[in-house]
Formats: sequence, structure tokens, C-alpha cells
Amino acid sequence: MSQGFTGDRIILKDLGFYGYHGVFAEEAKLGQRFFIDLELGVDLSAPATTDRLSTGISYAEIYDVVKSAFETRRMKLLEAVAQNIVDAIFEAFQSVNWVVIRVRKPEAPIAMVRGEAAIELHRERKTQ
Repeated sequence: MSQGFTGDRIILKDLGFYGYHGVFAEEAKLGQRFFIDLELGVDLSAPATTDRLSTGISYAEIYDVVKSAFETRRMKLLEAVAQNIVDAIFEAFQSVNWVVIRVRKPEAPIAMVRGEAAIELHRERKTQ
């Protein structure tokens, strides 16, 4: 990890969705399960000291942004799905400095007896 991926973070794991992402026509027609793991780099000092949700980010709001980005449009590649979610998170939450996202596809149409296909992106907010 780069220096930017240190400090406080919000972690959401095993967010489950049903979607139609994939290269093959069957994936677009039948759909399948996906799981998403997230780490969001954000200063948690204020919510830690005030114990007020208004000083932090609601986990439910994060989930809603992820769900909307996941379901908005069909994509062929997991990498594109993940980047779309990262872009939505950066747009919705200005205090998020970086995101680590893993998108897992347990029923990927490849010959595996057990396991899953997955990708992981590490993204920092671009400074302007």
C-alpha cells in the first residue's frame, strides 16, 4: 500500500448484491451474486470524540451509494464495476480520502471447483 492508505478507516465487508455484470450473454440474462468489501480512508476523530453521527459518515448512506452505483448500469468487467462505485463514493462523501474496494464474483463462469474470481482497486482522491 502507498503512504496514502494509512490512518482511520470505515470498513464494510461482504455487502451482497445480485447483478447482471459480465462478459457473457448468460450473465446479462440470468445474473448472479456479487460481494463487495470496502475500506474508506476518513478522519474519524470527530465522531470518536463527540459520539454524534452528524460528525461522521453513516454506514447506511455508504451502502445506499454503493448499491445505487452497482445497480445503475450493467458493465462487462469487475474492474469497471469497482471504479464506478469508487467514483460514486468520492462524489458523495467529500471527507473520504482513499478507497480500497474488492469486488468478488463467486459464480464466475470459469471452471473452478471452489473459490471466486475477484479484483481489488486502491484509489486516492485526486487533488485539484
